[in-house]
Amino acid sequence: MHRSPGNSSPKLSVGDESGFFVFIHTMREFDILSSAFSQHRLNKYLLFHNGDKEKAMQHYKFNIYLSQAMYTSLSVFEVTLRNALSNELQIMSKDVSWIDTICQNPNLLDFHSDIDHAIKQISNRHEPVTVNKVIAELNLGFWVMLLNSKYENILWKHLRKAFPNLPKKDRKRKTVSRICNLIRNFRNRIFHNEAICWNLEYVKKLHGDLVEAVSWINKDVASWLVSIDKFDSVCAEIDI
Repeated sequence: MHRSPGNSSPKLSVGDESGFFVFIHTMREFDILSSAFSQHRLNKYLLFHNGDKEKAMQHYKFNIYLSQAMYTSLSVFEVTLRNALSNELQIMSKDVSWIDTICQNPNLLDFHSDIDHAIKQISNRHEPVTVNKVIAELNLGFWVMLLNSKYENILWKHLRKAFPNLPKKDRKRKTVSRICNLIRNFRNRIFHNEAICWNLEYVKKLHGDLVEAVSWINKDVASWLVSIDKFDSVCAEIDI
């Protein structure tokens, strides 16, 4: 990129000792990032702020920080959910290697491709294929699919025990499935770098649902999550 001798490099950094969010803007910042990220990605922010590039960039950065702030609760939720469901599958199968039981059940054929893919990924890394490694390799979609209505008569009577703290009025598969699918969809938006910072109140509610879902499984883990979570402090800094 050609720059005249007197023209300094554009500053793209955010944050310094004077505050959590300190934004250094230049008129060129939007154009530089549009070239790297695509005009289409940033135009929605520009349109929202009536062509104001500085406000559009501030909004885009807030979206990144909000996505980052959601990672803690999403990570804790996913790991807690998969281990709780795995434990119940072990009990159901009367075998630590419940994966074999799943694969041998003709009513659970939908899960075979996910399991086969997980095993292939582990093998491609030249690692030993163990039950624990397969459990860790399976994505959130696999675990949430276990809660679908299609498998209610086969799995729910076993998997419901993974949620011992679920309030009595909510002890239904569809309640758990609905929340878990909302979380999964939202997680996918974040991990695909999509915009989530349009309706902050909705994000706050979903975050609350996420923490509550963890408490359904394990209240102590939910309390620990709250103690390390920075979501509220990040939201307090957002001004769009």
